[in-house]
Amino acid sequence: MIRLREKLNWKQLIQSCQAFFTSKKTKKSASITYHVVWNLVLIFFVVIILGGAFAGGVGAGYFASMVKDEPIRSYDSMKKDIYNYEETSDLYFADDVYLGKLRTDLEREEVKLEDVSDYLIKAVVATEDEYFYEHDGVVPKAILRALFQEVTNSAVQTGGSTLTQQLIKNQILTNEVSFERKAKEILLALRLEQFFDKKEILEAYLNVSTFGRNSTGRNIGGVQAAAKGVFGVTAKELTLPQAAFIAGLPQSPFGYTPFTNKGEIKNNLEPGITRMKTVLERMYDKGSITKEQYDEAINYDITQDFIPPSTSPQEEYPWLTFEIEKRAIDILSTILAEKDGYTAEDLQNDEDLKNEYLTLADRDLRQNGYQIHSTIKKDIFDAMQKVKDEFTYYGSDIQVTETDPETNEEVTVNKPVQVGAMMIENKTGKILSFVGGRDFSQEQLNHSTSGKRSNGSTMKPLLVYAPAIELGKLSPGSILPDLPLRLDPKNPNPWPRNYGGGYSGLVSARYALAKSYNVPAVKAYLDIIGQRPAEYLTKMGVTSLTPGDYENPSTAIGGLTNGITVEENVNAFGTFANNGQFIDAYLIEKIVDKEGNIVYQHEVQPVDVFSPQTAYLTYDMMRDVIKSGTAASLNSRLKFSSDWAGKTGTAQEYKDAWFVATNPNISFGTWLGYDTPKPLELNYKGLSYSNRNIYLWAQMMNAAYDVAPELVDPAETIKMPGGIVRRSFCAVSGLLPSDACSKAGLVETDLFNAKYVPSKVDDSLVEGKYVQIGDKKYLALDSTPEEFAEVGLILNPDYIEQLFGVNINPQQLIPKKDRWSKILLPDDKMEDNGKAPAPLSAKVSGTTITWANHPEKDIVGYRVYKDGSKVASIKTGGNLSYTGGNGLYYVTAVDIAGKESAPSPEVRIGPEEVPVVEQPGKEEPGKGNPEQPGQPTVPNPPPTTPPGEGTTENNGG
Repeated sequence: MIRLREKLNWKQLIQSCQAFFTSKKTKKSASITYHVVWNLVLIFFVVIILGGAFAGGVGAGYFASMVKDEPIRSYDSMKKDIYNYEETSDLYFADDVYLGKLRTDLEREEVKLEDVSDYLIKAVVATEDEYFYEHDGVVPKAILRALFQEVTNSAVQTGGSTLTQQLIKNQILTNEVSFERKAKEILLALRLEQFFDKKEILEAYLNVSTFGRNSTGRNIGGVQAAAKGVFGVTAKELTLPQAAFIAGLPQSPFGYTPFTNKGEIKNNLEPGITRMKTVLERMYDKGSITKEQYDEAINYDITQDFIPPSTSPQEEYPWLTFEIEKRAIDILSTILAEKDGYTAEDLQNDEDLKNEYLTLADRDLRQNGYQIHSTIKKDIFDAMQKVKDEFTYYGSDIQVTETDPETNEEVTVNKPVQVGAMMIENKTGKILSFVGGRDFSQEQLNHSTSGKRSNGSTMKPLLVYAPAIELGKLSPGSILPDLPLRLDPKNPNPWPRNYGGGYSGLVSARYALAKSYNVPAVKAYLDIIGQRPAEYLTKMGVTSLTPGDYENPSTAIGGLTNGITVEENVNAFGTFANNGQFIDAYLIEKIVDKEGNIVYQHEVQPVDVFSPQTAYLTYDMMRDVIKSGTAASLNSRLKFSSDWAGKTGTAQEYKDAWFVATNPNISFGTWLGYDTPKPLELNYKGLSYSNRNIYLWAQMMNAAYDVAPELVDPAETIKMPGGIVRRSFCAVSGLLPSDACSKAGLVETDLFNAKYVPSKVDDSLVEGKYVQIGDKKYLALDSTPEEFAEVGLILNPDYIEQLFGVNINPQQLIPKKDRWSKILLPDDKMEDNGKAPAPLSAKVSGTTITWANHPEKDIVGYRVYKDGSKVASIKTGGNLSYTGGNGLYYVTAVDIAGKESAPSPEVRIGPEEVPVVEQPGKEEPGKGNPEQPGQPTVPNPPPTTPPGEGTTENNGG
């Protein structure tokens, strides 16, 4: 019954449904609903199609705008770019002497695809481009995903570039990150796929990609160099885990590489191993390897396959090849940019544009087989490197703590004293030779062309003396102060100080430069700083100045913000040998392409900096540096004689030692210092830091003389131009000599620019009275007795105020030299205590009276009286005694104001006289005649005027 009832219920339900769907009302409703839904679907699809078409049109238009300037590349053009991995250029010394192939820090060895392990091919495809064999150069889905991540700034970035795109980026475009570059990359990838099959593209990619470093620390490119440099096998012999490790390197070559830049195994290998496991997982997911192969490879200890560190074969000219390469790339970048309508100024003002063309130039240099001719003289260069290697007076190594750039670990390393040297031909600017450092394998920085350091006192002729002479503010005979001054308003202490301490008072500009005094240089610089003398440095090729360098007084003595290179410093000194013209140094003479066309030829472009008169006067002053100044030790070291002019230099705290000199043909300079600025040893093997550098300079110059004597030792000298005269001047003021200056013996002669010969007569000295007490002299007062004073020359107080305008101690103005001994200072005063001196006490011994020095400080002398009359005046500081005849004596003291003390208690020389009693009516026979009888006699009666009476000199003065 139950089943029957259930059947009836189901039947009724079905009949009801049929009735509902077949009724007219239901059919009418369904028809309306159907039409509404269908219309909505049609509208939706139309909107989607129109919106997509619009978006696609906009996108296509934007894409077209980004690639509109990209030329349509031919098959031959793309083939050349893709397969010409590195066609290295040839390098030459001067005079077409062959140097060798362009040095590269990327070792690459080309390999055919059939000679590459199948494991490696599968690993690269699975890791870098899983749809490589299916796409036509790009994968739209991957591009959209990468675009979405870029727009949303997604933290997880997955690459959108195929192997084809990566090949385009490496070989044709740059690494610039921009939508325009990406659009060009897509366009060229599609075009490349039309010209080349997949095997050709894959083979090129495997030869182009970079793979970190090998066991020598050198950068490697291509799978063959990677297989040999990491595992010591060929690309064909790679095992599965080895192939997976190498396939993972291109994503972060220097992060995953197992070697440091010194060829040592890294302490942390985990990043590279983790990446290898990721490659194996992708290979397994793609089905390129089996589960058994995956399990075995992922558990394999890949570190046991890394070959041990090995020594890189030393190239003979590492610094030179790098320097030629750097400068050639810079030249070619400008040439390439100008072909595209840019100027050198555009590159200078746009860092991104400059970097783009430097990348293109680097590729151009390696792919087009240029001949690069340098200015370097091989024989001189070789001779200097030999001296550098054999020199034994650099100084001791120091230990410094550094952060390893790859591991970020703190390490302690030994740092030797480094060296930089450069020789430049004055008239052409050719760099004839240089020394880049001690050992290229330890330090790649070229200390002659790239290392910037404070140039110490070598700055003085460039920034102070030559500009001041040019501006008419200074001549070689100008007088400058060398004494403690406070020339830095921010420093309450005397600044600057002279190296070695001590001051010399008033000195000439010539003498101050020869002895390298700091105070005169800074004082002279402050006198002209308002006229921006640092602009002369920019005219002479100094490129590292900051705005602060134009205002900082310490710039005068080499205190630059960024420092200066050896090349710039030496190059600037050549200006003085070139009659005031600066000729910029250069190292690339010309660049020739494979067809023999000269694509670049250097042209000399002189810049007027100083007048010929200024150049000569500065040059002549620097001759004294070598003749008798801080570089005098050079004279005994050179094996030849030449018209040298130069300057030594020491940076703050003895961190840098310089010597730069020039002669009619060449300029040459050397620098010593630590890479991490630390003080040099003041004495090493018996030589000061400065002499060690001068000795190195001399040895290198002697070596150059041995191979090129005519070049480094010209017969001619620097000739004096017109407009220079020799004139006398007063050594106190630098003005024309006065009678007073002549009397003092302080007249000197020197050279002057005829336009700036002094016309004023010296007024720095005036005649006046002084008193001398021992070795000290004091100005006399108007009331000082003449007998205690002498006439001398006094430094005019108005002159001191006018010359210096600063608060100074006048006592330090007068140099400690014999000929200055007669000069007194206005502050050399003895203060009068305002009262008469207290009485003295005297005593007698035989015929000599003595007394003690008066305790009061204003006493200038003593008077001796006999029987009430003055018989002697004795100056303070003389012998306090008087020898006289019989009589009654006393002594007084006289002060600076002429006030005299009361007499001392009387003392007697000789016996007291016995009075004679006259007898009445009897004549005294022989009265007054000691020889007649009856008259008392006085033995040895004194002369009418006692010896030396009235003088100081004969009485112990």
